Amino acid sequence: MGAWWRRVAAVTLGLPSVRSDSQPSIGAMVRGPEPTFSFEFMPSRSPEQDQQLWETIRALEPLRPSFVSITYGAGGSTRETTVSVTERIATETTLVPMAHLTAVNHSLAELRNTIGCLAEAGIRNVLALRGDPPGDPMGPWTRHPQGLSYADELVALLRESGDFCVGVAAFPYKHPRSADIESDTRWFVQKCRAGADFAITQMFFDADDYLRLRDRVADAGGDTPILAGVMPVTSMRTIERATHLSGAPFPAALASRFARIADDPAAVRQLGVETATELCETLLDEGVPGIHFITLNRSTATREVWAGMRVGAHA
Repeated sequence: MGAWWRRVAAVTLGLPSVRSDSQPSIGAMVRGPEPTFSFEFMPSRSPEQDQQLWETIRALEPLRPSFVSITYGAGGSTRETTVSVTERIATETTLVPMAHLTAVNHSLAELRNTIGCLAEAGIRNVLALRGDPPGDPMGPWTRHPQGLSYADELVALLRESGDFCVGVAAFPYKHPRSADIESDTRWFVQKCRAGADFAITQMFFDADDYLRLRDRVADAGGDTPILAGVMPVTSMRTIERATHLSGAPFPAALASRFARIADDPAAVRQLGVETATELCETLLDEGVPGIHFITLNRSTATREVWAGMRVGAHA
């Protein structure tokens, strides 16, 4: 039995509080005077991927990000790895880690066990997501018979389970399952009021999409800080993947710029770094509380964007 499962077996339904030596609160960071900068990683599924992951973590650690996050595989497929990687980052690096947690395919008891393991490991920061069905993110979403239906329920569960700082997802275009912008805004404000300290957007490539999101949330009475999720385009495949992951169309004008150089991989990558840098600069000028880089477990492009930014150049 692995260490994670031994910890699961030790957790009772009366969840422990987060340890006193737990990590700083991301919620406090994003409400500070300076914008935060953070990186997102994925749990590895093989020894080779694990090596790539830790090479990337070590390469980005000297940039002293505000925090880093570890995603949660579709349907909870990386549950054990997410917890163990998050704990290892907390204990073996100088980084502040945040674990993603989804409700897909999990009973309430399983969610309580996982939350208990995070608490026992001293993990204070969690990104609460309802999550997508495994295989097809846009496929039918089926609630576990003993599980939860919505992200606001998971937020509430985390807040009642210990001293957690809880983040949620925001959708600049709108959630793919939302009927319209108005209902999407209402649902977002509702899950924030369930106890979210901050939000992170799905990836986007046009600053106006973020600014419209911020304005409509404010108009609806929401005041939760919203961090911007940014992913540099490093290949034409990145554009396809971004559309698939975010559920939002890639900006037509930007797609045309990439299409003109599609046969030149080096030029595509260079344009991707340049446009991501320009996007970050615009967002900072507009007062974004933080930028969250989606790395796909690669460090080079993210480091180039960082170096090209005014804040990166003076870090």
